[in-house]
Amino acid sequence: MASCSSTKLVVVFAYLVLLTFSDNLVTGESDNVKLNLYYESLCPGCQDFIVHYLVKVFDSDLYTITDVKLVPFGNAKVSKNLTVTCQHGEEECKLNALEACGIRTFTDPKSHYWFIRCVENDTKHWESCVKNYGFEKYIYDCYNGDISKELILEYAKQTMSLKPPHEYVPWVTLNGKPLDDSVQSLDDFVAQICKAYKGKAPLPKLCDSSVLMPKSPKRKVPKLQVSYADKAINN
Repeated sequence: MASCSSTKLVVVFAYLVLLTFSDNLVTGESDNVKLNLYYESLCPGCQDFIVHYLVKVFDSDLYTITDVKLVPFGNAKVSKNLTVTCQHGEEECKLNALEACGIRTFTDPKSHYWFIRCVENDTKHWESCVKNYGFEKYIYDCYNGDISKELILEYAKQTMSLKPPHEYVPWVTLNGKPLDDSVQSLDDFVAQICKAYKGKAPLPKLCDSSVLMPKSPKRKVPKLQVSYADKAINN
């Protein structure tokens, strides 16, 4: 018959195993490619990337291997008294805050992506996006209160802690590594996600051989109109 001390050891060991397993579930560890997009609302290149290129992730099976995180702060600056100044003026600050509230309200990345895409596709009529996607009260309560300020300051912290620091926006990282100048070559955006995936699940259909083939040197590659971080801030 087992002693009491042996029984206790078995119970403790089982508890530790369960705790470790639970921690892995909580942290959400997966083999998916971690795609972070650091951007600002009125940046033409950011709008182009969100509306016409990032949509490829959410409008296909590529989403099954990609965890997308959107960080709306970009090249803004934070003063000592925590005042935020945006590169494209006050309207950009407002839209960054609105989109931060959208991310908070629509917690699922796919849901808040479509909301943000709606705003970036027509920034002058962003109110219709709030109305059409629902949860108006939650978004406006966040947007008009202190919550939006707290969210933006947190995104500022995340953006300013990037290593290496971002040079421009849109700034994209895959598994924590910046794409550097290659982000401007939109032609291979999907291929880079496919190549970065090291999981065991089969690659999405979008990652077919034609996507992963090397580009012809004679082929023209579309470029993003980036906004550089050292460019003067609009007051």
